[in-house]
Amino acid sequence: MAKKSSAKSTDYPTFLRELLEAKSPTGHEFAAQAVIDAYVEKSADKYERDALGNRIATLKGTGGPTLMFAGHIDEIGLIISHVDDRGFLYFEFLGGHDQVIPSGRRIHILTRQGPVLGVTGKRAVHLLSPEDRKRVPERHDMWIDIGVTSRTEAQGIVRIGDPAVYADGPEILRGSLGVARAFDDKAGAYVCMEAFRRVAKDKRIAATVVSVATTQEEIGTRGAQVAAQGLRPDVSITVDVGHATDHPDADNRKFGKFALSGGPIIGRGPNINPVVFDHLVKTAEDLEIPYQIQAESRPTGTDARAIQMANSGVACGLVSIPLRYMHTPGEVVDLKVVEQAVELLAGFARRVKKKQSYAW
Repeated sequence: MAKKSSAKSTDYPTFLRELLEAKSPTGHEFAAQAVIDAYVEKSADKYERDALGNRIATLKGTGGPTLMFAGHIDEIGLIISHVDDRGFLYFEFLGGHDQVIPSGRRIHILTRQGPVLGVTGKRAVHLLSPEDRKRVPERHDMWIDIGVTSRTEAQGIVRIGDPAVYADGPEILRGSLGVARAFDDKAGAYVCMEAFRRVAKDKRIAATVVSVATTQEEIGTRGAQVAAQGLRPDVSITVDVGHATDHPDADNRKFGKFALSGGPIIGRGPNINPVVFDHLVKTAEDLEIPYQIQAESRPTGTDARAIQMANSGVACGLVSIPLRYMHTPGEVVDLKVVEQAVELLAGFARRVKKKQSYAW
C-alpha cells in the first residue's frame, strides 16, 4: 500500500474558490459579477455597476489621491457560431487559444436553461492521414457534441451566441499549489478585491481606494479602459498573471527567470510609472514579502496598457502572479503567492500620503 503524502495542503479561500467556480467567459461575466457583489459590496462606501459589466467598489479616503486596483473577471472561452444538420455545434474562440488544447474536452455551454454539458470533438487519430497527424487542427476541424441528432433538437437547447467554458474546477495539486481553469485572472481580481476588503477595515486611510473587477480584458482591455476614463484615478495597480518559467521548456534567456513560488512579480518598464515601481518594491521589502522583477519593454498585455493612457495619463504599476500553463484548463499557481499579492496591495494603499505625487 502506498504511503499518504505528509505534505500539508493549503485550501482555497472561499472567496477565491467561488470566483474560480464561476463561469464567466468574456462578455458574459454574470456569475463572477455575482460573487464580487456578494463579497465586496458591503465593504464599500460606494458600489457601482456600469454598462460594460465592471464592478466598482470605492472606499473614501481622507483627502489623498485616488488609487485604482484593477483585476479582470472574464476568462477565455468559446462562442457557438453554427449548428449543422445533425446537431453538431461549431464555435469561435473568445480570447486567445492554443489550438492543440480544445479537442476532447468537456465544456459547459451557458444557455437560457443553465449550463449544458458538451464534448469537443474532432476526427480520431486512427482516421487521420500521416500528414494530418502532424498538423494542428483548425477551429473548423473541431465541433461540440451535445448528444442530439438534429439541428432542430440542438436549437431547442442552444442558441447561436451562447458562450462556453471548459468544465474544470479548482483543486489542490500539492501543498499550496492550486490548479484550475481561469486563474487568469480570477486570482488577480481576488487579490484586488480582497486587498480592498482588508483596507476598508482601517479607520483612516489617505487614499480614496477604488477596486475594479474589470470585464472583457481577454479581447482588448475594454472594461478597464471605460473604468479608468470614468474614475480618473491618479495611480493604479493592475494585478494579472505572469508566466512562471521554472518548467522544462522555458529558455530563461528568452523569457526571463520567474519561479512559481518566488513571490509576486513587479513589472518595470515604459508601461510602469517609476515612482509606483519604487513604492511597490519598498512596500514588499518593508513587509518582508519576496518579489521578482520583470522587464516590460512595451505596453503590457494587461489592463495597465489601457489605464495608463486614460484621460491625461495615470501612474501605473503592475503586479503579476506567477502561473504555469496559461490559457489552458490546467493553470497552476501557488496560493501562498496569491496571499502575498493581497498583502502587497493592501500595504501599498496604506502608505499613500495625502499629497503624494507620481510625477517624474
